[in-house]
Amino acid sequence: MEEILKRKLGTTRFEITGYEADGCISKGRAYQTDNGIVFVKTNNNKEADLMFQGEYASLQAIEATKAVRVPHPIGNFSVGPYGEALVTEFLDFGNSSREFSSMLGTNLARMHLHNAKLLENETRASGYVGKTQENTGPMRKFGFHTTTCCGFIPHPNNWNDDWATFFIRNRLKVQVDRIIEEKGDREIVELWPRLERAAEKLLNDENELPALVHGDLWSGNWASTEDEPVIFDPASFYGTSEFEFGMINMSTAFKTDKEFHEAYHKLIPKRDGFGARTMLYELFHHLNHWNHFDGTYRASSLSLAHSLLC
Repeated sequence: MEEILKRKLGTTRFEITGYEADGCISKGRAYQTDNGIVFVKTNNNKEADLMFQGEYASLQAIEATKAVRVPHPIGNFSVGPYGEALVTEFLDFGNSSREFSSMLGTNLARMHLHNAKLLENETRASGYVGKTQENTGPMRKFGFHTTTCCGFIPHPNNWNDDWATFFIRNRLKVQVDRIIEEKGDREIVELWPRLERAAEKLLNDENELPALVHGDLWSGNWASTEDEPVIFDPASFYGTSEFEFGMINMSTAFKTDKEFHEAYHKLIPKRDGFGARTMLYELFHHLNHWNHFDGTYRASSLSLAHSLLC
């Protein structure tokens, strides 16, 4: 694999540094090249190409906002029998602490507001015609220009004018259908029609402008350098900024991070119904975990579903 990547990157030097970071989905290693240290994630699952294409595009889109730092994406490549590889810059997080929680809250809010500001500028500049590059906006619809994966499960991002339709069709139903098909769970089969109607009711009044989201932001998907917070492993799309809090609330360390929440909501205050909507978005992530880790998350998924139906 090293020889393949050496050719792909056009470097004469490609040496393992000793740093490794293996997750539940992919494996990662750092390599010294002619142009500095890079981080290489590899995966040989059948969806790896789609997964890394989506992550690469997500990193590009987030980086383009200049609101919050991500590892600079360098490329995603096929490495033959070894599967697929995603190459980014290597960032040394060292013994990073949570002292940057407040800055992360501010920067994440700025990222969520970025598209709205582009649209505002577009309105002011009335001579604007057409659409800018796919990963820079402004975007008037919900979706993304490529499929992205939350874990190893791909989610279609077909553009849609309506957030409720997009979320139910391209996020919630994808998870429920997979559970029904692969696990045949009778209770989720019975709950789904009512849950779908409840989701429509909760989201039909949403009139937010599309916001670029990380899509899978839990406490393990951010760290910090000596100077600033960094987010990584994104599954981005243009959705509602509140969607981000589904995963944030699922992560206890993140949910209870007072400094983060105060800084974020100083720029984007909570709106009426925030709690119920973010519970719905949290349900999506519990269903996603149920699909990834079998029955471990069945009880929490069904508990959230019943709470939403009360």
